[in-house]
Amino acid sequence: MPSMRMSTSRRMITPGTITLIAMRTIMVTTVTDITMITGMTTITTIIMMSIASTPIIITITPMLMTTNEPDPAALRGGMAEDEAAALYRLMTWLSPSFPVGAFAYSSGIEWAVEAGDITDAASLRGWLAAMLTDGSGFCDAVFLAHSFRAASEPDPVGLKAIAELAAAFVPSRERQLETTTQGRAFIEIARAAWNSPGLDAMVAACDGPIVYPVAVGLVSAAHGNRLAPSLHAFLHAVLSNWISAGARLIPLGQTDSQRVLADLEPVVAATAARANAASLDDLGSATFRADLASLRHETQYTRLFRS
Repeated sequence: MPSMRMSTSRRMITPGTITLIAMRTIMVTTVTDITMITGMTTITTIIMMSIASTPIIITITPMLMTTNEPDPAALRGGMAEDEAAALYRLMTWLSPSFPVGAFAYSSGIEWAVEAGDITDAASLRGWLAAMLTDGSGFCDAVFLAHSFRAASEPDPVGLKAIAELAAAFVPSRERQLETTTQGRAFIEIARAAWNSPGLDAMVAACDGPIVYPVAVGLVSAAHGNRLAPSLHAFLHAVLSNWISAGARLIPLGQTDSQRVLADLEPVVAATAARANAASLDDLGSATFRADLASLRHETQYTRLFRS
């Protein structure tokens, strides 16, 4: 019986690769069985003929191959190398874990809790919103912005005047201790871990105690950070420390603490924008109760915090 086996295969490849088309062997086999009987002997003859095959056909189509090098900025989430480094430093310098001792100070919040001005999350939020917009939060942000610009120009004379004004602007002895201690620690640790050639000259130009916001302005300028992110990071750090103090004193749960932080996000953004555009003539505080709280904390009988 004649039999035929024929198979073909095609593999379609996407553009840019080799195209392979193969046609396999075609075999035709014819078997003829002839039997002859002669006496007692049977003779069988099998004839296999006609085996035809076709060669495999391979078609290679050359394609133009192009390779695009990945954008390094895209691999970092769309940030240039210097931007990524600046963000890393700000997150480190203004993290609660950065050892400037901020956890030991309440900026007068301890007395406000004892006096009954702050009793829950809502009253804490109102108190802190006022401190941000009309008190030390706004003033410190203005000092940070002006010290940053004076250090970047550089303007040693102007930088000294700003540092002196910022130190004189603190309303109480304990707040003076708080901000100068943190400012000194901030510069020393930043210098030890992220030293910059111009930082020593900036510190020398101040020629006196350096308060915390001025210290942040100097270090940020020395490392070429941008001013706007530095302002936002600074205000976030200050607000986070205030909320942490309130959470321990009221006391307040972790979820309520985060709600207060979330509610004050637009206040921080607005304060940073105002401070960025403000002149030194715009400085001023209207949070008299908070200033009194920092003064009366000095004579408070039992205390958890140093201010």
